[in-house]
Amino acid sequence: MTTICMTTPFGEIYVQLAVHEAPLTVANFLAYVRDQAYHDGRVWRTVVTNPDNQPNSSVKIDVIQATSADGYTKLPAIPIERTSTTGLRHQDGTISMGRFAPDSAQADFFICIGDQPELDFGGTRNPDGQGFAAFGQVTQGMDVVRIIHQQPQHEQTLTPAIVITSITVIADA
Repeated sequence: MTTICMTTPFGEIYVQLAVHEAPLTVANFLAYVRDQAYHDGRVWRTVVTNPDNQPNSSVKIDVIQATSADGYTKLPAIPIERTSTTGLRHQDGTISMGRFAPDSAQADFFICIGDQPELDFGGTRNPDGQGFAAFGQVTQGMDVVRIIHQQPQHEQTLTPAIVITSITVIADA
C-alpha cells in the first residue's frame, strides 16, 4: 500500500494509491512526487455544480484540479489506464489524472467531490468516451477537499490558486 500526504494551507489530504490496479498512472504520479514537482504546485481549478460554473458543459461534475510547480518541466505523457480495465471508479474522493486527449496525461490531477460516473470509461464528460485514469482514493481530508472546492473562483479558476506546500510519500509498499 502506498499512501501520500498532500499539505495545503487548509490542511492535509491523505490518498491511498491504487498501485496494483493502475500501475502506470501511479508510477507517473510518484515520479512527480519524488522529484518534488508538486512542492509549491497549486490547486488551480474548481469545477462546481452549485452554483454551476460549467455553462458550456452539458455534463456537470464536481472536482478540484492541481498541477506541478511553475517552471517544472513535465515528464512525457502516459497511456491512459481506463476504468474499464482497472476496475476503479470516479467516486467521492477518487484521485485521477487530468487530460485532454487519450494518452496525454502528465502532471495535472483532480479529486472528485461526490460520485462522478461520467468521468469513467464510457462516460460523456469527455467526448471521446475514454474517461480518465483513476488511480487512488482519499482516505482522510475530504473536509479539506470540500473547503478548497468552495473557494472563490472565476470561470473555474481559483482566485487565488491554493498553494500545495508539499506532497510526500508516507507509506510505501
